[in-house]
Amino acid sequence: MLQPGKAVKVTIYLSDGATHHGVPLYSSILDFLFYRGVAGATVTKGIAGFGADHHMHSEQLVEISDRLPIKIEFIESHEKVEEILGKLEELAGSGLVEMQETTVAKPAQLSKPVKPPIPAHLKIAGKAQIMRIFLSEEDRWKSKPLYEALVEALRANDIAGVTVYRGILGYGAHRRMHQDKPLVSSHHGSIMLSVIDSTEKLRAFLPIVEQMVEEGLVVFSDVDIVKYAYRAPEAGKPETASTPAEVRP
Repeated sequence: MLQPGKAVKVTIYLSDGATHHGVPLYSSILDFLFYRGVAGATVTKGIAGFGADHHMHSEQLVEISDRLPIKIEFIESHEKVEEILGKLEELAGSGLVEMQETTVAKPAQLSKPVKPPIPAHLKIAGKAQIMRIFLSEEDRWKSKPLYEALVEALRANDIAGVTVYRGILGYGAHRRMHQDKPLVSSHHGSIMLSVIDSTEKLRAFLPIVEQMVEEGLVVFSDVDIVKYAYRAPEAGKPETASTPAEVRP
């Protein structure tokens, strides 16, 4: 991000018809600047002009309208410009690259607020555990479905995330077959909660599970956190309960 102070303004002049690997050259340069973290760049197209060949080009001349001048401008720190200048010169080819010393009085502000940092209790990396809780959809806890009460308890205890799954076919300790059938209302299906967090936090939560789950199965598995994704909720939209990681058992 640009800071107030000394900087460099870079201007690249190209021909509209110039290409790079089959795409417009200005588009390739703009992509390069974008993915190298340049603060911002602007592409403008001339309506008339001439260049090194000393031929006049105008948008009114249809046969040469694709040779009108294109200008790409951006402002960056000296360090960033030095870092990318060699590749820029290579991309520009026969085009003109100009650099001017400038001063940034006030950097542009982000159009969207910066995402808040990930809460400390949601940072997980490396080794962790999955706790899976198997129960019946008809199980209750103080007049509400048990799985809903467990999700609320997990959230209240700062557990990183939980996902609730409804089974479509299976049986449990009573050996009764349960099947989720279309158009048939059933509240006797199987429910599984998948919870991921550190071993310490899940083991500390286990007594609450034992208190709430009178009949069911609770299992633990070791996992490696491969990717942890946290997206801050948009204003006015509630957070959804989900397991916030890709894991490997």
